[in-house]
Amino acid sequence: MRPAGRALALCVLLLAAGCAAQGDIQDIAPGEVPPLETDEAGLWMVMDRAEQRLRASGRVVEDPALKGYVRGVVCDLSPDYCDDIRVYIVRAAEFNASMAPNGTLHVWTGLLLRVQNEAQLAFVLGHELVHYQRRHTLKRWRTVRNTTDSLVFFNFALAGAGVGILAPLVQLAALGGVLSYSRDQEREADELGFASMSAAGYEPKEAQKLWDMLLAEREASADPDRDIFFSTHPGEKERSESLAKLAAEVDGRSYQVRREPLLAVTLPHHDGWLHDELQRRDYGRFEVMLDYLQEAGEETGLLLFYRGEMHRLRGAEDDDAKALQAYRDAIATGKAPPEAQRALGLLYWRQGRNDDARTAFEKYLVLDPAAEDRAMIEHYLRQL
Repeated sequence: MRPAGRALALCVLLLAAGCAAQGDIQDIAPGEVPPLETDEAGLWMVMDRAEQRLRASGRVVEDPALKGYVRGVVCDLSPDYCDDIRVYIVRAAEFNASMAPNGTLHVWTGLLLRVQNEAQLAFVLGHELVHYQRRHTLKRWRTVRNTTDSLVFFNFALAGAGVGILAPLVQLAALGGVLSYSRDQEREADELGFASMSAAGYEPKEAQKLWDMLLAEREASADPDRDIFFSTHPGEKERSESLAKLAAEVDGRSYQVRREPLLAVTLPHHDGWLHDELQRRDYGRFEVMLDYLQEAGEETGLLLFYRGEMHRLRGAEDDDAKALQAYRDAIATGKAPPEAQRALGLLYWRQGRNDDARTAFEKYLVLDPAAEDRAMIEHYLRQL
């Protein structure tokens, strides 16, 4: 059966299962699987199919240490449900995480790039686990089914057909558009997720810090309305104030932030993840993110290189001068990637400074003898 046909069949099953919907919705119990004749089983089958396609998409980060670390935080937050959760690290720019009703947790690399410590990550994961444990998706599905034309699910089923490796993310986004959590559900997830974070010993104040950082990014964005994470959450000011209030109400015992364990598994990926973020061409958002990462004091050479790349690509007034300074500063740290010399050479060449360009290109080839673009750089050198 073709992808569209399989999706259509799943959708028909889901709609038919609505006839077997149950009344009051209790929290899902550890290890519980819904009976096949229920609408919840239909939801699970749709998400099982999306999960299969995600595994085959090439978008899953296959790093056992990184996946094991995130799973460890999940299990610390919710040990009773640990065996029921399947963690996927999805290579996708932007801050986002989602919890499907069948127990799949998707954590985007854009989120892992931005969280500055384990406490911030724990708040987000705790929030998502509440959606799963409280069966928020099922509750939302029944509301939608009772108030909207259920054929909207055909659009979800067909959304991923014919779009290659992006299909799983397209399907998940389509389902999210139909079943986006209500603001009351988001508030409940915040409150209960905050409670599990605090109970696990994480610093409560980090939740508001993370939220305020994301707000600063959004305010600097050229297109804030495209922000997935903000689409259903309570108003920005309301959420910041509620998180501050929750933090003020916790007891005075000692809490942990745990930065080093997070960095140990994420730093090896930062170069690729920063590249992904830069490709979005949302330079205002990218610059704010760089500011926060540099304030944290890690990998200054890499961050300065990407600051130079941002200025070079943006091309606004004085950006060439700013890019040049950023590249030089990156190289001065002694920890810049070899590509900083290549970028410096290209910028010098554009400015007509051929001798400086030649020197930078030659240094690049020394630093990275096996560079994939070596033939191209050697061609440039012959032209200088």
